[in-house]
Amino acid sequence: MAYIVHGATGAQGSPVLSALAAAGLSPVAAVRDTSKVDGEAVAVDLSSVDSVAAAYEGAEGVFVHLPVGPAYVQRLQALVIGEAVRRARPQRVVFSTSGYTIGAGGSDLDAPNVMVRELAASGVSYAIVEPRLYLENLLLPPLLSAVHEGVLPYPLRADYATSWSSHLDVAEVVVRLLQTPEVTGIVSVGALPGLVGADLADGFSRYLGAPVSYRAITADEMGEMIIPMFGAAGAAPVVESYRYRAGQPGEEIPADRSAQKLLGLSPRSVEDWLRAMGA
Repeated sequence: MAYIVHGATGAQGSPVLSALAAAGLSPVAAVRDTSKVDGEAVAVDLSSVDSVAAAYEGAEGVFVHLPVGPAYVQRLQALVIGEAVRRARPQRVVFSTSGYTIGAGGSDLDAPNVMVRELAASGVSYAIVEPRLYLENLLLPPLLSAVHEGVLPYPLRADYATSWSSHLDVAEVVVRLLQTPEVTGIVSVGALPGLVGADLADGFSRYLGAPVSYRAITADEMGEMIIPMFGAAGAAPVVESYRYRAGQPGEEIPADRSAQKLLGLSPRSVEDWLRAMGA
């Protein structure tokens, strides 16, 4: 039986697809254009319940990852996926919030909260993967360029402890959860204790064999770096998220709902992650 993977050509779905294959399972990429996938794939239209439900028929598991886009589009996609789950009733669904913290701030109309409510109402076995910040953020070209000059700039205070994780870590948790139906609810993913700026810089130092120091920058400085890559509209929500973080004490996951406790899985160190990425 198949495991359906949404976003299989993207930063998170692709590692899940690879991890399922490495585990000897049968991953199927759920994408708009199957010609872009080297392997088994099914075409899905996230605006059509019929299309998504057809992809889920007979599936052993489904990995859900909402595409980046306008909030109202993501919300509609969450509703479509929820109805498709109710119709097709796959054996297991695992949803990644992509860094969003369920029920914390924001609105009940935010797409991740909608997705969780839809899954809870479906009657299907499910789990929620809840990471915080992704280490892959540190590989943005302007940041990586600065690292090779000995400085890691990032828009977090030097003492802001965060449960960083990588897409590779999340993929391992997803694959385990797809095969562990007894674990339900939220499973938080990330380093415990959280990492501060010096920890990130030390990881780069060890990997590169050269000194790297951390430098806290403002959210607006980060925006200036990424606007050439993403455009002003694309950079705006990123900048706003770091402005919000500037007033928070930190961003650590709860130990009692961590993948470490619930699944025995710990995230890679910064150095090990860089080695795996070949950065």
